[in-house]
Amino acid sequence: MTTTWTTDELDRVGSAEELRIASLRQDGRLSKPRTIWVVRADDALYVRSVYGPRSDWYRSTRVRQEGHIQAGGVAKDVALVDAGEETNGVVDAAYRNKYSHYAAEIIRAITSPEASSTTMRLDPR
Repeated sequence: MTTTWTTDELDRVGSAEELRIASLRQDGRLSKPRTIWVVRADDALYVRSVYGPRSDWYRSTRVRQEGHIQAGGVAKDVALVDAGEETNGVVDAAYRNKYSHYAAEIIRAITSPEASSTTMRLDPR
């Protein structure tokens, strides 16, 4: 059975300034939640690590590629699906558009090749 986001969930999470994410550990417990940015591109939600693959929270997602998110009044268990390079352009544009009120230096970091290499799509589960 495939689970999809409702339009309301996409709108609420996609418009939230920040998202809290906890990855599922090998023992089945959730890690300590981290606050990160989230963007919506078409009918999907994406996250990435501004510090690239060396970030602690990103590395913790590699274990089971599952977790729990909270944003915009939505709390959901998710699968963390590695996004292909073909999504980088649209996801970069979404970050630039949504977070344009931040310093250009920060936007350059979140759209850098290092950060882009960690892009994950959030699929509800």
